[in-house]
Amino acid sequence: MFLLKRTATVLLAAAGVCAFSAGASGDSPATPYAASSDWPYYNGNPAGTHYSQLKDIDRSNVSKLQVAWVYDTKDKLGANSTLESNPLVVGGRLFLVSPNGRLISLDGATGRERWAFDPGIGSGTGYHSWRRGVSYWRDGKEERIFFTFANDLYAVDANTGRVIASFGTEGKVALGGRVSSPGAVYKDSIVVGGVDKVVRAFDVRSGQERWKFNTVPQPGEFGYDTWPKDAWKTTRGVNNWAGMTLDEARGIVFLPLGFPRAFYGAKNLGDNLFSTSLIALDASTGRRLWHFQTIRHDVWDYDLPAPPTLVTVVRDGKTVDAVAQVSKIGFVYLLDRVTGTSLFPLVEKPALPSDVPGEVMAKTQLEPQRPAPFIRQHFTADMITKRTPEATAAVTAQFATLRSRGLWDPPSLQGTVTMPGLEGGANWGGAAYDPETGLLYVNANEHPWILTLKKRTPGSDSSATGLYRDNCAGCHGENRAGVGDSPSLIGIGDRLSFQQITAKIASGGGRMPAFPALATDILKLWPLVEYLRTGNDPYAQQKQAAKVPVPSGNEAPDYFLDTLPKFVDPQGYPAIAPPWGTLNAIDLNTGEYAWKIPFGEYPELAAQGLKDTGSDNYGGAIVTAGGVLFIGATSFDKKFRAYDKRTGKLLWETVLPAPGNATPSTYRANGRQFVVIAAGGGRPPRAEAGSKIVAFALPE
Repeated sequence: MFLLKRTATVLLAAAGVCAFSAGASGDSPATPYAASSDWPYYNGNPAGTHYSQLKDIDRSNVSKLQVAWVYDTKDKLGANSTLESNPLVVGGRLFLVSPNGRLISLDGATGRERWAFDPGIGSGTGYHSWRRGVSYWRDGKEERIFFTFANDLYAVDANTGRVIASFGTEGKVALGGRVSSPGAVYKDSIVVGGVDKVVRAFDVRSGQERWKFNTVPQPGEFGYDTWPKDAWKTTRGVNNWAGMTLDEARGIVFLPLGFPRAFYGAKNLGDNLFSTSLIALDASTGRRLWHFQTIRHDVWDYDLPAPPTLVTVVRDGKTVDAVAQVSKIGFVYLLDRVTGTSLFPLVEKPALPSDVPGEVMAKTQLEPQRPAPFIRQHFTADMITKRTPEATAAVTAQFATLRSRGLWDPPSLQGTVTMPGLEGGANWGGAAYDPETGLLYVNANEHPWILTLKKRTPGSDSSATGLYRDNCAGCHGENRAGVGDSPSLIGIGDRLSFQQITAKIASGGGRMPAFPALATDILKLWPLVEYLRTGNDPYAQQKQAAKVPVPSGNEAPDYFLDTLPKFVDPQGYPAIAPPWGTLNAIDLNTGEYAWKIPFGEYPELAAQGLKDTGSDNYGGAIVTAGGVLFIGATSFDKKFRAYDKRTGKLLWETVLPAPGNATPSTYRANGRQFVVIAAGGGRPPRAEAGSKIVAFALPE
């Protein structure tokens, strides 16, 4: 009991866990895998298993797959596409959101456009706002599609593409921020995350708010004492950007949450519930049932990156309904679905202190003992790349200047090598689960990053350049050129208007938090936006003449994240020896690995004989009763692959028009099974952007 009280890891709500709301429909709790020819939910079903019982395409014939149709959204694309949609398919009708935010319906058999709804009226306002899916609801009389654009949740008629005027105000509800992942529909409510510090449920008919849950506790709420006083007023992030999973029969919604958007946490001392936690809420009321915090006082951006997966495992000869949560740091947390207790042993491991003044790290962190991590968690000298002698020498020299003490080594002034990097391990694609074999499939990145803090000098934000550095450079780079999956801002003035940039700062979007304090302070806002648009600092010319008051910067922390670079060799390849990406199959009954293979290639290296290196990958897999696992995801080789789900043997592959950085869908239409994937690419720095949806099927 001391462990549970000390860590606040698992806590049942005071009212207990027995009074769950029953779902209106759905499978029994033990088998949430409806036999269906459709793909009616994000990731296939409410349980988030990425699983289909279709088996027309199987191990014996998958090599015969051909392109059945291609649909081009023809959206205006910049350096980064946001076509990451996992299409929904209901009754042969396919629904997706385009990079610029248009809701589109296609005929699933032919790819013919049925209708398209453009909430931005061609404005392109939604540029680079990740949208990974939509939500579907019906009641026997009508069918609605719910999706987000800019700061709003829309309801659209699934048959006509017309907005439902009776929903909210003229068909939309203001969310107060941009949302990248679709909400979960439970009975006549839709649960929506994404926005900083809150999760809410809305009536699917009227749009009225049903309930809300504060992810950063306010006075009187459980967990308030794990933050400094009134931290909820200033904290950013701690949002459900990754999406959610629903146990329909029990009426429980499971939400993975983000970190507080602070790599220097001196203003957020404490364990910081519910950051980097999985929480289980009563889907009818929003009441917290339990929570499991995976990292205390997270200053690494190691937030939970994907919806959890509802699974069934065997323990001591009994079936147990469980939830499996994959993580950026390579752990799989397997928890009892009703109580939140871990089904594998947990151990408190000593964590490393910070040497940055004012920072106080947690003394210990929890680590599950099984399954073993699916990635390396500590970059050591013996792992340095051997790709070329020059690469080895350069990385060795840089590594000698950095600190690399292991998984819980915090950001530092010296520069800390963090392994894995901020993009995982597991990423937003999440895991696929096969109820037939009990295997959980996880694709992962293996790429170190470097976290370096920099001391803020007095008056450091008394210029537009300083405002940018203090608020934006940590993700977009000191020179505005972008870092990791954060896009370049160079030339943004050619793509977005002053008003559109201002709206983005105010509301955030994708993994970008909102900056309401900046958005409401015109003396800071207009020079910052001007700097973003042009690269010119208005303060440089006007400060001496006192035409613009100088922001005081009194609310800024003493240290900020200087840059967020991936640790690479001089040619831009990972500093660590391969594999740089893997595909893993884990037996959840035993915690053992069934198989593990490198996943992805760099075509130019493969041409030189350096094959099977693995590569960065974004998007998830799906698994079918036909014995096949389908996955795109790899950023550089643009391949779409099919594997034997039991052995990991490659059965088929093809090259897409652009990288398939999305999770595919499978369904049956006009008597044929199709597998469809968004070829959107756009992940920097090498991946090209695309705007096409590609469907595959066996020859007629």
